[in-house]
Amino acid sequence: MSLEIIILAAGKGSRMHSTLPKVLHKIAGKPILSHVIDNAKQLQPTAIHIVYGFGGELVPETIGNDFDYVFQSELLGTGHAVMQALPYCKEDSKILILVSDIPLISSTTLAKLIDSLDSSDVAVLTAVTNNPFGLGRIVRDENGDVKLIVEEKDCSLEQKKIAEINTGVIASDKCTLTALLNKVGNNNAQHEYYLTDIIGLANSNNLKVSAVKAQCANECMGINNKTQLAIAERYYQENLAQKYMEEGLIIIDPKRIDFRGQLSFGINVTIDVNVIIEGNVKLGNNVVIGAGCVLKDCEIGDDSVISPYTIIESGIIGKNATLGPFARFRPGCKLDDNVHVGNFVEVKKSFLGNGTKAGHLSYLGDSEIGSNVNIGAGTITCNYDGANKFKTVIGNDVFVGSDTQLVAPVKVGDGATIGAGATITKDIDSNVLAITRAPLRQIANWKRPKKKK
Repeated sequence: MSLEIIILAAGKGSRMHSTLPKVLHKIAGKPILSHVIDNAKQLQPTAIHIVYGFGGELVPETIGNDFDYVFQSELLGTGHAVMQALPYCKEDSKILILVSDIPLISSTTLAKLIDSLDSSDVAVLTAVTNNPFGLGRIVRDENGDVKLIVEEKDCSLEQKKIAEINTGVIASDKCTLTALLNKVGNNNAQHEYYLTDIIGLANSNNLKVSAVKAQCANECMGINNKTQLAIAERYYQENLAQKYMEEGLIIIDPKRIDFRGQLSFGINVTIDVNVIIEGNVKLGNNVVIGAGCVLKDCEIGDDSVISPYTIIESGIIGKNATLGPFARFRPGCKLDDNVHVGNFVEVKKSFLGNGTKAGHLSYLGDSEIGSNVNIGAGTITCNYDGANKFKTVIGNDVFVGSDTQLVAPVKVGDGATIGAGATITKDIDSNVLAITRAPLRQIANWKRPKKKK
């Protein structure tokens, strides 16, 4: 039988206190629903059906159109939501039902649940927790078999003491699901059609119900408010940090790092505290990332040191670079080997050649800078005239003095020296000294202006 997956994502999530649908709040920079989808994809289903409701088209617009979306116009419960999607499933399919606010269940756990259908008609994923408040309880008979699931609001005092809870994840086949859901009523505290009622109905109809207990209850944690969202975020981050450390990454404190994308790294790589990794980031061998850095969609070569609070976005950094602290690289930067860019330097859409140095307090935008160039403090490439942007080209072995303005478009030839305080508006020849200072004047007996009474 083929596998199809139904993801229930129609709820409002009123406890989130947000106009954004709950499923679009983010963990590790990615919507909760996207995590559920990624785990589902690893099972290689023939189709994924997403039942959405609150937020309207915002859910499919955010997640993309690669799935079968089913709109639940009336939010009448989880059983009703599944019934909206079942007509779109093939008759001979196994059906796995996932809940969109439980994003961290591993594909390994889900695969075990599906495999249990080989010996049962309905399978339910359970977990044991120290705090089952608010969650449906798993009621077992004297033989240990699952008898029924009782929602918190419908539990007796004895049932509320049960620590084994329903995760909301259930598997069966289309024929069985359809037959059972057609018998589900809404005679309960919330007057909704509960998907969980099919467990009791299955037992009443002598169908075999199996239960797979999750190895780790934390992977089954639901997200219903901002506190739970933050708890899930840290669980996700610490798990990923643990995985990377087992692969050889040195993380100074796994509780103070955030991964919001994909990271690849060489040997002897060290990452200090409060670093954020976004998008696709590649770190070479012996790279050191200082505290508070933000790396997004970038590649950093071997033996490079990125000092604290440096931001690199969509750039390629060569080998043996020393960057920061407090340097910023906006998109489109490419640095050759042995480049130094120091504190409070901003670089945007520029190339810096081998051995070039910009020590501090400069802006280099839309620039092509050769090898072994010295950029003095306070240098600015004036690339924008208020309407258009222009390029500055600096050759090899150029010395640019402090407080220089290069008004683009402009070119500086190889070996040129630009004196401090210059404003360059025309091309500079090779191997010349360029100075634009006015002659020094000293006015004797100068009286400063005084404030009028």
